[in-house]
Amino acid sequence: NFPTDKPRPVLTVSPSWLSPGASVTLNCEVEHPSAGWSFYWYKAVPDLSEKSSSYELLPDGSGTAQDSYIIHGQTHTAGYVCRAGRGDPEYHTDHSQPKFVWSADVHSAASLTVSPDRVQHFTSDSVSLTCEGNFTEWRVSKFSEKGFFSHCCDCQKLSGSSYKIHSLQEGVTVYWCESGSGEFSNAVNITVRGSGSKIGSFIVPFIIGLVSGIILVLLLLCCCRKIKDLCCNSLTQSQSTNQNSAAQQKANKNEDNVYSSLLPGDFPVYEIIRSSGNTGSGGPADEHRNVTSTLELNVIDEKTDFRKWRNDDPDGSSDYEDDDHETGSG
Repeated sequence: NFPTDKPRPVLTVSPSWLSPGASVTLNCEVEHPSAGWSFYWYKAVPDLSEKSSSYELLPDGSGTAQDSYIIHGQTHTAGYVCRAGRGDPEYHTDHSQPKFVWSADVHSAASLTVSPDRVQHFTSDSVSLTCEGNFTEWRVSKFSEKGFFSHCCDCQKLSGSSYKIHSLQEGVTVYWCESGSGEFSNAVNITVRGSGSKIGSFIVPFIIGLVSGIILVLLLLCCCRKIKDLCCNSLTQSQSTNQNSAAQQKANKNEDNVYSSLLPGDFPVYEIIRSSGNTGSGGPADEHRNVTSTLELNVIDEKTDFRKWRNDDPDGSSDYEDDDHETGSG
């Protein structure tokens, strides 16, 4: 005995988005799995007149014992359905909900374009969808991230094959076009965020840019200040070096002047020429009188004839003679 309400199997596809050369695996799961089930595999074909889809049996897709089915060479967007049966006479479940494998590749038979073409949209935006290809009849289908498949009832048809969506639902939704002859277009993934996020999307980059600008200005001011300090220190050191150099040159010049006053010769001779006192009687009292001494420093070259110099100086000779007489009389 079988229940009056037919069970509905659940179909899963992997992968959901096609990549070149990849195979597609279908899995059909019944509510109460047990031995003796056979599985049937179908391709969904859009039927615009019925606003639904018809099902075409896939090659070798009738009554398989395995609950999985592999499709090779799939290149475009497509929808699939499965159902199961068992017993004699065979009892069949309902068809599963259609599941889709999406391809982003655009082909000449059918294609979908979105305007504006950007990664992210907002609920306050409106989006235009255009179906192009070799067909005159189209409809737009969508699949939400919550797993709901439907035809786009909120798509307002414009002229020809163009549609406009005025109210976008927040979340991620896949859109594609279906032709009157059963062709699928490429699929487009549209991400929609709340209108509040639109303001945030502009404020956050503005704040980041403002903070970055302030930091850059501070760094430039810091660098300029460091360069200025280095220049001032360099100038101060240069002035100090110049002053020390000038002082050293002046000291060397004074020293050169002192040594240049000496007569040439290897061994300069310093001589005390005269030490004379006031004239007096020569008694003891005169010894206590103030005596004015004159010291003359003459530098004489050793090669100069000392005797000649003395004879040529009448004052000097008389002084020496006086000194000799005084010494002798003493």
